[in-house]
Amino acid sequence: MSKKEPVKTPVPTGEYAVGTFTYTVYNDREETMYCAPGTMRSIPVRVYYPVAKKSVEGLPKARYLSKNEMLVIKKNYFVPLNYEKMEQEGKNRSECFENAPFIPNKRFPLILFNHGYGSLPDVHSFLLTELASHGYVIASVGHPYEGMITELKDGTTYRMAKGIRSKCYSPMIPSILALKKMTKARGTNEELWARFDAIQKKYNRFIIDRIPEWKLDTEAALRYLKENHTDLIDFESGIGVSGHSMGGLTGFALCEEEPETFVCGINIDGALFGNHGEKTMTVPFLQLNCDPNKTTVTVAFLINKAVAYHAIVRDMQHVGFTDFKHVIPMKSMVGGLDPNVAHNTVCRIHLEFFDTYLKKLKEHPSFENNDVVTFTEYNPVKE
Repeated sequence: MSKKEPVKTPVPTGEYAVGTFTYTVYNDREETMYCAPGTMRSIPVRVYYPVAKKSVEGLPKARYLSKNEMLVIKKNYFVPLNYEKMEQEGKNRSECFENAPFIPNKRFPLILFNHGYGSLPDVHSFLLTELASHGYVIASVGHPYEGMITELKDGTTYRMAKGIRSKCYSPMIPSILALKKMTKARGTNEELWARFDAIQKKYNRFIIDRIPEWKLDTEAALRYLKENHTDLIDFESGIGVSGHSMGGLTGFALCEEEPETFVCGINIDGALFGNHGEKTMTVPFLQLNCDPNKTTVTVAFLINKAVAYHAIVRDMQHVGFTDFKHVIPMKSMVGGLDPNVAHNTVCRIHLEFFDTYLKKLKEHPSFENNDVVTFTEYNPVKE
């Protein structure tokens, strides 16, 4: 996109304005990351929630990125961000309002969201703000030492652990090559899962071993909300999950193992690492992929005892499912799809899915193939 036509950050389209606040679950349990032995793990969370539009009239908008977040994004993605300048010009603002007043006597369904490995919670704010504007509470969970940067409410920050990528893909070069070949693999869902399963068990044991810890992080975030915010959240119909990459895989594992709590979910382009072969998925779940990664989730369509969906977005890359699609020009990272079209597509899929299976407003989502996204529906697998 030319300089004369800058990408505009999305404005939420729902009936509600959006409030936001943060909390941290301190010292939840002993830290298991290799870089911090003998310490305790604390989990930061940002919440997005619906508020009355009249209640935020005249209030300033919340800050989008902190200075630390902006610096680390600038360093990792070579994006020319200037925190001081953006603050002075009023451009470092989200479409949310900090600590906006709750709507009295009104509760909303909850979606728990997890970011990708090496990412950070705030880079999914455009999607989560949109969902909140349509009547959902979303709690976005951070993961110390495994995010690009993780900030607690008291100002404590954790950088990503040194050497972590070499642990995730070990040994690095053979692992990356094997997964690269996987993106071009062809075969039945059974054949593709067998091939991916062999790769992950050979090269990606560290990722597999981190899944239980990410689940515990998410459960700690949920426990706090149950103890403190029954005035805001309707827990009676169960909880939805979504997440990007490792975060989407975490949501899949939660629904797979705790369906009485987590009643439906979406995995945004996360390869389904983990030991799934002898398990079943008994709640509705949707896999949302770019084309290169569609071969890494086929186990979801082999173990589903409830309806499963596969949505594939054209001309998209893995990072394009984050807010970065609006600021990073490299198509090799975010894909060539117009960022606003990509945003609207991902939001529409989320709303259609969660309106059906969390709010239960309809019996079946209205997913239709078009020139941007294709859908496949898988009926429950029979015994």
